[in-house]
Amino acid sequence: RLSFLRQFDAMIASSRRGADEYASQGFPRDYLFVAHNSVSPAPTWQMSQRLETFNEQPCVLFVGRLQARKNVDLLLGACAEIQNVRLVIVGDGPEREALEALAEEIYPSAEFVGARHGEELKVYFAEADLFVLPGTGGLAVQEAMSHGLPVIVAQGDGTQDDLVREENGWQIPPDEFEALVAAMKDALSDAARLRRMGEESYRIVKEEINIGRMAETFVTALNSLK
Repeated sequence: RLSFLRQFDAMIASSRRGADEYASQGFPRDYLFVAHNSVSPAPTWQMSQRLETFNEQPCVLFVGRLQARKNVDLLLGACAEIQNVRLVIVGDGPEREALEALAEEIYPSAEFVGARHGEELKVYFAEADLFVLPGTGGLAVQEAMSHGLPVIVAQGDGTQDDLVREENGWQIPPDEFEALVAAMKDALSDAARLRRMGEESYRIVKEEINIGRMAETFVTALNSLK
């Protein structure tokens, strides 16, 4: 593997964890660059001010394709255990029918609103208190953060490590139902804290992790080879 790495003049990793792994293989730190994987530009709007209390029920939001690997079934189960949570599921996909049947059985108040894109999503982000992605994937996480939402995500390949921190969310082991329940209970126990965490989410994607910053790192890496 080291022989393979030595053929490159510089390396770009999508996370600090990835850069550390290259460094541990002997690749020189001066030519390692971290371009955080991003599909979203920095938000150009001001974050909406939210009340430091919940409405009648705290609102939990999921946005994504309804596939088995997204673990939306675990999210339904968690809401069934916690109760008194408004769960809004935005998306469509091969698992929708099965998930709607499961919801009817264990959490019939869950709202399946179908696929929404662009401007259509804003109202759902505005109404939510917490964004939860219990499975793999994550293109919507940065968008949720740009609307000032704290997030719960499943641990993955390291790209989430820099994006989701103690200050703005929770990372949970994938496929662990009890960890998801515990994180959601913790998150929903303090509305004022959630608001502060949402402010930090907004700051992270505005200042640190966005497609503009990623492009800047690409340019810096190329210029390092002149």
